[in-house]
Amino acid sequence: MGNFAKWIGGGLGFVVGGPIGGLLGFFIGSVVDNSKTVTWQQSRHQVRPGTTPGDFGMSLLVLIAAVMKADGRVVKAELDYVKRFFISQFGPDTAQEALMMLRDLLKQEIPLRDVCSQIRKNMDYPSRLQLIHILYNISAADGRFEPAETKVIRAIADMMGISATDYESIQNMFVPSTDAAYRILEVERSATEEELKKAYRKMAIKYHPDKVSHLGEEFRKTAEEKFRSVNEAWEKIKKERNIV
Repeated sequence: MGNFAKWIGGGLGFVVGGPIGGLLGFFIGSVVDNSKTVTWQQSRHQVRPGTTPGDFGMSLLVLIAAVMKADGRVVKAELDYVKRFFISQFGPDTAQEALMMLRDLLKQEIPLRDVCSQIRKNMDYPSRLQLIHILYNISAADGRFEPAETKVIRAIADMMGISATDYESIQNMFVPSTDAAYRILEVERSATEEELKKAYRKMAIKYHPDKVSHLGEEFRKTAEEKFRSVNEAWEKIKKERNIV
């Protein structure tokens, strides 16, 4: 567990207790035992501002497993995507350890409502938005969106306290609906030019990668994808409206 311990070098906070800690107990114990940067006493008693990379990563693994289990089968394309995702973020050794945890989670019953409640109470809102964005990335891995998976992601968003407009903004980055560019910016097609400019500025701030900089460079790549989608939506609207 040495490589994974380095990944969560920022520490384990809220995930040690509650349902997430129960699901990943063995692996968390291994990390705590082997990492010089994380101790059980620190995890239990040290107060940390915001969300740590370890909290985010462990929460992400549990939610990925819940989405992959949603349609009653685990698709190889999804596993391959998860592997590529973790390799690109953390390197091959850490990715292998993450996949070991994921395979164990796929064998367990996941108390999703309790897990989401734990995340909602302890994780900052921008990080929760980032979780939803990555879950859609995973769901899109096989080139199609299974209704069961989309339903679970929507339920996760609701239980984590994500607003309907924020959820629809992220959803339209992957599953474009009518007026997708407008939905990404969280405005109606009838919005005025000034309202559109204001909406773009607001979304550019909301989805700026710096909002999740506390998660470390490892997760910045996916944050940049979300930010890029906002810019692409704005460029599409500008071209359509002839906005200078």
